[in-house]
Amino acid sequence: MLKITRQQLPTSAELPDSDDTPVDNEDQNFLPNFLLFLLETLWSDRDDWYFAVDMGVYHTTGLNPRIPVIPDGFLSLGVERRKGGKSRGSYVTWEEQDIVPILVLEVVSHTYGKEYDQKLEIYRRLGVLYYVIYNPHFCQRDRHEPFEVYKLIDGNYKLQSGEPFWMPEIGLGIGRCVLPTDRYQRELLSWFDQGGDRYLSSEERLNIERQRADIERQRAAATQEQMELLLARMRSLGLEPEEFL
Repeated sequence: MLKITRQQLPTSAELPDSDDTPVDNEDQNFLPNFLLFLLETLWSDRDDWYFAVDMGVYHTTGLNPRIPVIPDGFLSLGVERRKGGKSRGSYVTWEEQDIVPILVLEVVSHTYGKEYDQKLEIYRRLGVLYYVIYNPHFCQRDRHEPFEVYKLIDGNYKLQSGEPFWMPEIGLGIGRCVLPTDRYQRELLSWFDQGGDRYLSSEERLNIERQRADIERQRAAATQEQMELLLARMRSLGLEPEEFL
């Protein structure tokens, strides 16, 4: 590891922004962005977290602090939601009180990205607590499971079991799902509660609210129709409904 003082470290303004390398499948952007948008709903009242997609993480645990590691997605806790009220171009750990991501996500693509060796070692040295590897299409090639969660225990990553997998330090579980509203029936990663129930997206919540409103309208219409039938029946019997009101 390169020995360097904090005064010698570059500022975020001097470092390149997010990775410009194109992805080779849409899942690498779609999946982490879905997790981000869901967090925007779940933690809308919190300002102590940051989730990034395809963004460079600059750190001092490698050979050169100017060379970032670039996860498909990562989550940090205890940092500003918007640093200084602005969006970040990159995540520079020495400008984030040395807070490293608590979770990183890698989506394996056709081009092998060293997720199981080189990147795993980088995240281990960096101190990332949870490392999630999603590999639905090339797991047989790589001889791994389609969904794996590693936890840093005593300085080394240990493969965890169970899905969705609950992460108490984050207060969320993570696992696979298929949204009932998705006409393409794509498999996604989503956040879950401690009981294993999936958190609903804003679109799903909106659909549920619409369905409830429709049911209430139907009930009100049915009640009104029944009332009108009752009033008509009373009049047919020579009764004036107003006398009973």
